[in-house]
Amino acid sequence: MSKSLSPKTPEILSARPRVNAGRKPTPFHARQVEKSETNDWTLWAGYSIPNSYTSVELEYFSIRNGATLYDISPMCKYRIKGPDAERFMNRFVPRDVRKIKPGRVAYAIWCNDDGHVLDDGTIFRFGPDDFRLCSQERQYAWLMDSALGFDVEILDETDDIAALQFQGPTTFAILEAMGLKGVETLKPFDLQHFSFAGTELMISRTGFTGDLGYELWIEPGKALELWDALMAAGADRTISPVGSLALDMTRIEAGFIQPAVDFLHAEHVVRHTRGRSPFELGLDWQVDFTKGHFTGRRALLKEKEANSSRYCFVGLEIEGNKPAHNALVYHKQKKEIGHITSAVWSPTMKNNLAMALLQRPFGVDITEDLWVEIYVDKELKWDRVMARAKIVDRPFFNPPRKRQTPPARF
Repeated sequence: MSKSLSPKTPEILSARPRVNAGRKPTPFHARQVEKSETNDWTLWAGYSIPNSYTSVELEYFSIRNGATLYDISPMCKYRIKGPDAERFMNRFVPRDVRKIKPGRVAYAIWCNDDGHVLDDGTIFRFGPDDFRLCSQERQYAWLMDSALGFDVEILDETDDIAALQFQGPTTFAILEAMGLKGVETLKPFDLQHFSFAGTELMISRTGFTGDLGYELWIEPGKALELWDALMAAGADRTISPVGSLALDMTRIEAGFIQPAVDFLHAEHVVRHTRGRSPFELGLDWQVDFTKGHFTGRRALLKEKEANSSRYCFVGLEIEGNKPAHNALVYHKQKKEIGHITSAVWSPTMKNNLAMALLQRPFGVDITEDLWVEIYVDKELKWDRVMARAKIVDRPFFNPPRKRQTPPARF
């Protein structure tokens, strides 16, 4: 007979929240639990990862002033190999994969037949016919369906690779202190393999913060050794783990869009009108009509020729210091023309930043007299504030150190 527990049962009152109830721990989980003071966890692709460890504000400033570890092991990783690998990848994504050289990484999106974005991620090219595709959500079924007629092998490597996003101005100095000779030659979007603890460590100069930083990829059994080595090498350079909340602040400053936040995956929308094309998300630079056929080409070409995009995606600077989370955007304080998808008060730039989806022609032909409706909680009373907004270029935060090669030894 099962044991029935009432709300007053001591076992419930004294129990510490189970961070992994029904979730998989990442290879770095043991160290994350040791560092977690807030016990604030979230779910990503079936894995449990920290929202925060201590203070979100402190973690944010650690990214911008030191070196930080963020667990990206849950990122979906697919190895794509075979005689038709390049041809398949060029059919799968709108950008021209032939321009990605071996030893390089590239940002990419992919669409359905309607030209609506399914997901975004990164393409790692290891050789002429050897790729890895990384995405936020599971894409195996879509990849397999798309591979019909191509001589390729697609392997799901998600559980076989542990990964850390290592970001901040002191990251290069720490990697150098670990004895990783050659890391100084990595340019943005380069990748290189190193020997570490008897195995292979892959380092790519990539990240999601718009700052100097790297992503480190290793077999799960060596994950804790890598974590410990980084923490030891960075002991004198302000190194700390960070959670998703602080990372989100920096990715907005960098002007990066986030699936399920700034747009919905085309396969997840209930209403067809909620799908977004690359042109509506400011990703027209990802679409190459000259390379030949790719999934969604016909619909995107029709949209471009007819100039029929319904929306445009813009960066905004907003007066005041109250973040415009989920706020509506107006023209002349009267006509509703769009909404904010991401917003943050930037501690580094001392500016109120946001990204918004506006109905055309607003944001394209009409760019003046824009206002944002913000609701501010003032001692349990919500006050409505109309704040003036100005369209600005992204990225908002764009320091020269993220491109400098070799990087400075902060």
